Amino acid sequence: MIKLHHLNKSRSKRIIWLLEELGIEYQVVPYQRDSVTFLAPPELKNIHPLGKSPVIEDAGMVIAESGAITEYLIDKYAAEQFSPVKGSKDFVEYSQWIHFAESSAILPLLLKMFISKDGCKTNYVEGYADAEIAKVISYLDQSLQGKRYLVADKLTGADFMISFIIEIVKNNGQLDNFPNLVAYAKQLETHDSFHKADEIEASYS
Repeated sequence: MIKLHHLNKSRSKRIIWLLEELGIEYQVVPYQRDSVTFLAPPELKNIHPLGKSPVIEDAGMVIAESGAITEYLIDKYAAEQFSPVKGSKDFVEYSQWIHFAESSAILPLLLKMFISKDGCKTNYVEGYADAEIAKVISYLDQSLQGKRYLVADKLTGADFMISFIIEIVKNNGQLDNFPNLVAYAKQLETHDSFHKADEIEASYS
């Protein structure tokens, strides 16, 4: 059975959604953030040296990083359902979106969160974060013009990955500024397992 080491209010929510969509048996091993530092507990380092989440255990392997986990699970359990055909133009686009979620998109959002938590005035970083957020989120919004999903007009691993970015933008009160993202968020919510993942995550918070 797959074990998902899940930290509350973290990127592992997207993995819960994916596992629910896959319909395979799995076990959630929950962890709670420190109420003061908001950091993961040291127990997670017993699973992986970085002490971060999500991490899964499957077939004797420990796999970290959201993108790697998403690709692994889809390749192993549902490649035809949640991935374009390898070697196709759609697959190249699919791969770019998976990596975009944890590189170009997430960095400025995290910087903005860290600045907010720190509460200090910055000379450069806050302005950089604001400009990058505007750039990457506008790019995402434009890329979804006339689309239901990111790639191949179907739910794929790219959508599982980007769902966390949409959640952050929504929580920051910025989603309504991007009409294509609003429509995309509503499309993701048409999946019952999307709401099931919300319920499961809430049960461990």
